Amino acid sequence: MLPLSTFIAIISFVFGACIGSFLNVVIYRMPEGQSIVSPPSHCPACTHAIPFYFNLPIISFLLLKGKCRFCKAPISIRYPLVELITGLLALGLFLKFELTPTALFYFAFGCLLIAISFIDLDHQIIPDKLSLPGIIIFSTSCFFVPQMRFVSVIWGILTGGGILYLVALLYYCIRKHQGMGGGDIKLLAMIGAATGVKGVFFTLFTGSVFGTLGGVGAMILAGKSEKREAKIPFGPFLSLGAMLYIFWGEPIIRWYINFQK
Repeated sequence: MLPLSTFIAIISFVFGACIGSFLNVVIYRMPEGQSIVSPPSHCPACTHAIPFYFNLPIISFLLLKGKCRFCKAPISIRYPLVELITGLLALGLFLKFELTPTALFYFAFGCLLIAISFIDLDHQIIPDKLSLPGIIIFSTSCFFVPQMRFVSVIWGILTGGGILYLVALLYYCIRKHQGMGGGDIKLLAMIGAATGVKGVFFTLFTGSVFGTLGGVGAMILAGKSEKREAKIPFGPFLSLGAMLYIFWGEPIIRWYINFQK
């Protein structure tokens, strides 16, 4: 018999991977203006409906060797990747917070960040249909996260949205064109609702560091003609920073403060 904690950890991963399968539907269909409910899952190439036994998270991709069972078209590695990330998110939150309202709250928050990140990577947009309701929904963090207070929620939203708005306004005044989309501003406001002011500053700092590294890497890999046109979406880096804060933000902040002494 497996220990109860091990059994729950396995179930957490499987549950997260299943939710990741749904997130793939959101990521693919929402930017196209399609319903995320119907029609049922189907191959984008041949439109053949996918039976449930070929739609098992991660496992089906491995069994089908990354190809559609019916038309042999390649299946994007993104599908099992999203499922794996979501499964690991659920497992990590269980290991950190156990089966608590805090874990469930951060899982919902993390799932939305995953969907936003991959949509931003694919289309360089952050849909208002996700970010604006997210600000309202995650304003309830003070009911689920012990250290959060309602005043922290309000200041988190104002700080998150306000900082990037001022940055975007300053950039526009200097360069006379937009350098940051409104989606990033709303996303950081949503992150502020879930994590408070401290989470906003941590997210912005770590997101900027990873974004810079990602931008440099993209420029190295891109050709000369592509470098000028390259646009690096900031949403995935902000999302990464927010999740880092949830898991390790407080220890990192304490280490940094002690390091400065």
